[in-house]
Amino acid sequence: MALKRGIGLWATGALMALSACSNGGEPRLMNVRSASNGPDEFSIVPPKPLQLPTDLAALPTPTPGGANLSDATPNEDAIIALGGNPNAGPGDAGLLAYASRYGVTGNIRGILATEDLAFRTDNQGRILERLFNVNVYFRAYADESLDQHAELERWRAVGAGNPSAPPEKEQ
Repeated sequence: MALKRGIGLWATGALMALSACSNGGEPRLMNVRSASNGPDEFSIVPPKPLQLPTDLAALPTPTPGGANLSDATPNEDAIIALGGNPNAGPGDAGLLAYASRYGVTGNIRGILATEDLAFRTDNQGRILERLFNVNVYFRAYADESLDQHAELERWRAVGAGNPSAPPEKEQ
């Protein structure tokens, strides 16, 4: 009886170890899950403030399902924030030409996806970390991160100013 119990414990342990090795083929380094089924705070976009038109008689006829002046336009707002012209047509040709001045790799998304999958597979954590869904993202990308304080000091040493410096290090 004790032998059967021992074999059962070993079988359970082996099964748990094997289940920790497989996660559906897609390595996850950031194991963050929400316990609730609540709203997504990033999907809530506040509308633009209401404004009174200068001439109420010149208002266009309302169109059901049409755009509203107070509707959010995040793409246009981003183009304006980056110094572009949202009315320049489909794509800003000047910005596109400047960004691609050293050439463009046609399959860059596929190349990056393959390289990222290989990196995440090599750095997905130890067996117990995968078994207990431990977050290994920051450790995996530690060599890729920038020390913002050292970089700020480097730029200050050469005389470059920075109006938005990171907060001071805690002592």
